[in-house]
Amino acid sequence: MPRVTEEHRAARRRQIVEAARRCFLREGFHRTSMQDVIAEAGLSVGAVYRYFPSKTDLINAIAEQAIGGASRVLEELAAQEPPLPLVEALDRILTYVETQLGDDGALRIAIQVWGEAQRDPALAAFVAEKYAGFRTAFGMLVRHAQAAGELPADADPDATAAALFGFVPGWFTQRILTGAPDRATYLAGVRALLDATPRR
Repeated sequence: MPRVTEEHRAARRRQIVEAARRCFLREGFHRTSMQDVIAEAGLSVGAVYRYFPSKTDLINAIAEQAIGGASRVLEELAAQEPPLPLVEALDRILTYVETQLGDDGALRIAIQVWGEAQRDPALAAFVAEKYAGFRTAFGMLVRHAQAAGELPADADPDATAAALFGFVPGWFTQRILTGAPDRATYLAGVRALLDATPRR
């Protein structure tokens, strides 16, 4: 029998993930069954379960795609010399986030995952791990901003990073649910808040 190549496995995996994405966006995470994904992918039961034993595994794969892109943006920002001003760094992050906001974007699924994570401990642990990693990355941006005098030197960097990270889901949740504000308007509001921060 011919050997299955790594390229073939990667292509089959992408095929299944994209089928799951379409199902989740169309029917919702909770209402989509593995049988729905199998039918959408046009593959056998065994072929799908070989790669993804459960819906949670599928949602993890979809999340990893979006998170991987965001992580690369954050890594580039953390390595930037000289560091970008904080609002410019946030603008770079939100620019990437905007690519995930379309009708087929991963962030529409993210909101469904938040709800499902309240009843699925494995999914809750996955979300908590990924969000903790984002807060750590934002901590680097906060420390750069403190060194540049943008933020108070005596501020708790971890607490400030958690608050700064909160701007990201705060924006995309509003965009998905209400269609507004646009990125420029939102960043103007963030800039106003940061400019009001007393320097010490």
